[in-house]
Amino acid sequence: MERVLGTDYLQSIPEDLKAQMRPQPFVLAEVFRGLPKKEVRIQRGIVFASPDGVDLKLNVYQPLVTQKLQKFPTVVIVYGGAWKQGSPDNYERFSCYIAAQGYSVIAIDYRHAPKYKFPAQIEDVRAALQYIQAHADNLGVDIERIAIMGRSAGGHLASLAAYEQGAIPFRAVVNYYAPSDLIEGFHNPPFPNPINTNAILRDFLGGTPDELLELYQKASPKSYVRPALPPSLLVYAGRDHIVESKFGRILYNQLRATGNQAIFLEIPWAEHGFDAVFPGISNQLALYYTERFLASLLHGVR
Repeated sequence: MERVLGTDYLQSIPEDLKAQMRPQPFVLAEVFRGLPKKEVRIQRGIVFASPDGVDLKLNVYQPLVTQKLQKFPTVVIVYGGAWKQGSPDNYERFSCYIAAQGYSVIAIDYRHAPKYKFPAQIEDVRAALQYIQAHADNLGVDIERIAIMGRSAGGHLASLAAYEQGAIPFRAVVNYYAPSDLIEGFHNPPFPNPINTNAILRDFLGGTPDELLELYQKASPKSYVRPALPPSLLVYAGRDHIVESKFGRILYNQLRATGNQAIFLEIPWAEHGFDAVFPGISNQLALYYTERFLASLLHGVR
């Protein structure tokens, strides 16, 4: 973190926010008692688009404040689920945790495979971002300080949205165990392969790389890496048998080779979806660095 963001990256974070962040990467007692909870304001089920008659919704999580229409630094979250399941309610404990630190957290929806194939999903993410920009005042969003984050398939969509040409000027990208090279993922699936990666990719894209090479390239975040992308935090699990950590390293190496700020955090013993156990060892470590990364880039003066 210091090598990429600078040794003084924490100094620009407001003191009241520092006081809310984890004091150390791991607290044994919190494995048993859980992490502290704070009340936040939640708005659920806001419809932002209805493509093909499917209502797509978003949830908004914010600190409890008395001032109306206050704008906060914002984190847009895209859920995972192999592009075929999930909802903005997923990982709500994380959304509330981050919101309590002074953010608007907006969890967005998208259409699911296999009924809706790529690029429907990224089109829906773009529609959500357009809605957020257009309704920033009502949603409490500071458009000048916005990050995007996703897990697994959601991290894949978040990376596409942040790296593609014409993306809104995100200040940061947080990618938890997301695919980065779908061609490599198809030709070299993990072993064991518990969710049948090849079948997931066929459902998502409509065929194999031999049949749809250009589409596979278009759907791979690594295809969009170029200079001047927003800083990226890549968090991967060393024992992941769904999205192997090598895909995080592939993306990290490309980002660094093109002069971008990128941090690669590999938790060696962790499995895919480790952060579903919110007070677990692996998620405590990931939270420690994620909250500092977001605070530095969204709250800090850079």
